[in-house]
Amino acid sequence: MKYFPYTIAGDETMTRVPETAADLDEFRRWVTRKAQSGEMIGADTETTGLDTFSPTYRLRTVQLGDARDAWVLQVENRPEAQEAARWALLTLPRLVFHNATFDLLVLDRHLQTPLETLGPRATDSKIIAHLFDPRPRHEGGYGLRLKELCAKDVDPSAPDTQEDLTAVFRSIGETKATGWAEIDINHPTYLQYAGLDVILVSRLLPVITKRLADAGVTQRLVDFEHRVMLVCAKMERRGMLVDQPYVRDLVGRLEAEAALHAGKAKQYGVTSVNAPKQVATALLGMGETLTETTDSGALKVDKSILLDLADLDQHWQPRGTRTPNPLADAVLRSKRAGKWSTSYGIAMRDGLDIDGRIHPKINSLQARTARMSISGPPLQQLPSGDWTIRRALLPDPGMRIFSVDYSAVEMRVLAALADETVMKRAIAEGRDLHGFTAELIYGPDYTSFHRKLCKGVGFGKVYGGGALTLSRQTGAPLPDVKKAIAAYDRTYRGIKRFSNRLQREARADGYIVWTPVGRRLPLDRDRVYAATNYMVQSTARDVLCQALLDMDDKGLTEYLLLPIHDEVLGCAPDADVEGVVKEVVGTMSMNFFGVPLDADPNDAIGGRSWGSRYMKKAETMMANDAWYAANPDAARAAEEARK
Repeated sequence: MKYFPYTIAGDETMTRVPETAADLDEFRRWVTRKAQSGEMIGADTETTGLDTFSPTYRLRTVQLGDARDAWVLQVENRPEAQEAARWALLTLPRLVFHNATFDLLVLDRHLQTPLETLGPRATDSKIIAHLFDPRPRHEGGYGLRLKELCAKDVDPSAPDTQEDLTAVFRSIGETKATGWAEIDINHPTYLQYAGLDVILVSRLLPVITKRLADAGVTQRLVDFEHRVMLVCAKMERRGMLVDQPYVRDLVGRLEAEAALHAGKAKQYGVTSVNAPKQVATALLGMGETLTETTDSGALKVDKSILLDLADLDQHWQPRGTRTPNPLADAVLRSKRAGKWSTSYGIAMRDGLDIDGRIHPKINSLQARTARMSISGPPLQQLPSGDWTIRRALLPDPGMRIFSVDYSAVEMRVLAALADETVMKRAIAEGRDLHGFTAELIYGPDYTSFHRKLCKGVGFGKVYGGGALTLSRQTGAPLPDVKKAIAAYDRTYRGIKRFSNRLQREARADGYIVWTPVGRRLPLDRDRVYAATNYMVQSTARDVLCQALLDMDDKGLTEYLLLPIHDEVLGCAPDADVEGVVKEVVGTMSMNFFGVPLDADPNDAIGGRSWGSRYMKKAETMMANDAWYAANPDAARAAEEARK
């Protein structure tokens, strides 16, 4: 047995690393005592990296421990240690992980301890921390990482042994990314690091659990989030098939597109589209006016500003409000193609498991508002109408893709929470909300531009976009936008009253917003106006999560692939897909404080790729000869995707 003592908060702790059969017997006796007591036990894994489903991925150690003792089982290439770890995990009734989804999926795939068995026994201390304060430390929050939380709540000198490990990685010629796979499994720093994490999380959990309860967050919400985490973990485990020939071709096309537009930018003196100073200088030289600056004082040339200069809206469609700046257009298109090539194309090409599937990581509790995110690749960031990337993702053989989303869920949630009677009446009558608003403000002869402006104002209430942002997005003069916002507030007085009330209550409650499910959302003192945005976005997220749990209760999770904002993506056998979609639509639809939240069944069923649902738009574009001539490569790909 190897021993590694360490003092935490004045207490002597011990990490043990079994080496012999007798050592493993001692470990089993410890597990038996803990199982009989029903004590919460810290759990963790050390692996070769984050790509859990890679064919070359390895599970190296499994750790279990309490506030004083840790056991590190070196399971890599040691069947007897693997069996002891598996037995222990299946025997212990209560386990706490920090970022449980990662470890549960690792153990499910590489130690054959089923997610369905371990998941209900697992508590995630990161979920507890997020429910108290979702902000990371650099944004003024309490923090979400294990070591920073322990430095506050366990021991101010809580060891960040990862820094020591990084030094070891460098000493063996490896990086932070590669060192986990290459470090000697018997290295003392590595084993000490592994053992301390389960001791620290065991000490942390009771502290943050009490803090959460004292703040007024209920156990019901804690349980809700753990169930959501497990449903999302099942989807992540399943993954999606990738059309590999298409992806290889896509990477080549995107790289060529990035180079083409970078070449256009060079004609204006910009040698790197990722150099803001160069871009700003060139734009000023072309007679453009730039007034906004970054915190460091540099001129801003971010995406929203460039879209405005290129006369494009948020969906990259021409606005027709000014002469497009060719440099802004070139920089935008080069950067987008480069990002798509790296973040999507290469990620899907090189991130496959042995069966040709990609497993995007679903972060079920993310952001300040708890909205989910997806990484590896970041599929929730895809433009709403684009098919290019979605075309690469396929249903299982013999199945068809389906995608069901809510109809204007954020606006409906806003109408319900604010008890906005005019908007609720429009929803009840089945009216197009944005057209209805435009008619109220501009009369029955309102134009499509008026509707677009009213839509922008409405979503500004949800997502926090101000007059300047909306002016950029629509191309409307700033005074006109301000008038539209004022008219919107007069039309929907309930929303303005609701926003004012939220801000008053937040200030009185220490700059905290409480959502209908009892979620605690801290606000920045200089951004109290964001209270409405946070409330609506968080509540819309919880609506989708409740639908996911209801679908899980009905046995529908086996058909689900991804949750994306207000959309659920899945696939089902050809013969069953219509019935499955009907069940999904029925489960997602609900009454929310008197406002119907309807899921849209129209065009929900696609074909042989996720992108097939978006091909109608592509077909419309292909009918435009000018577009076809200007985008021959994309048009050719669109034809192939349509098949």
